[in-house]
Amino acid sequence: MDRHLIPSDGGPLVFVEDLSAPLLAPEDHHHLARVRRTRDGDPMVLGDGAGSWVRARMRGDTPEVVEEPVVAERSVPAVAVGFGLSKGAKPEWCVQKLTELGVDRIVPFAAGRSVVRWDASRSESATARLAKVAREAAMQSRSPWVPVVEAVTDWTDVAGREGACRAERGGAPPSLSHPLVLVGPEGGWTEEESRAPIPEVSLGQSVLRAETAAITAGVVLTALRAGLVRPGS
Repeated sequence: MDRHLIPSDGGPLVFVEDLSAPLLAPEDHHHLARVRRTRDGDPMVLGDGAGSWVRARMRGDTPEVVEEPVVAERSVPAVAVGFGLSKGAKPEWCVQKLTELGVDRIVPFAAGRSVVRWDASRSESATARLAKVAREAAMQSRSPWVPVVEAVTDWTDVAGREGACRAERGGAPPSLSHPLVLVGPEGGWTEEESRAPIPEVSLGQSVLRAETAAITAGVVLTALRAGLVRPGS
């Protein structure tokens, strides 16, 4: 068994707060009962979203643990993607797909040319929504971990972080030595952002949409980490 993964033969994966005394959230109970048609005695997998999971069965309205918990091995190094705020449902789509890929941390930020601006109240509600999207995507993709979805920050913060690099055509090949890839918004980088003294990495020769670039960054980072591609190849 690959100890990085939750096996696919154990029934639906549901995250709970406490594996030793599991209680289903109302929305998860509704999904299991009405969508998955889970019945008494059916198998399921319970996870805590932090790497631990256990096989269980439904007993009435409450899961019953049937085996000892397993602690999955975390892939290293941790990889992250930051993306400039964009319009509509694109941030949710990015979070969903980055979660499916196995990115560990997702950092939305306000770039100079971001069309969208979130005030404090909208930022709080949007962050909660993105965290919910990540949780649902982790369950769907059977990931032992729910990624950290940060509250929206600014360019100065993300550009100053250790391991950060900026996605730019003509840059160097991506590398795990810079495991935080920053992707600009629809309008691209401002002159000030382009002058930031951080490495530039290329995501290909084409001009990508902002959301495509974010997903491409996640694909490349997780593929490098998994050994599916070699640096510079």
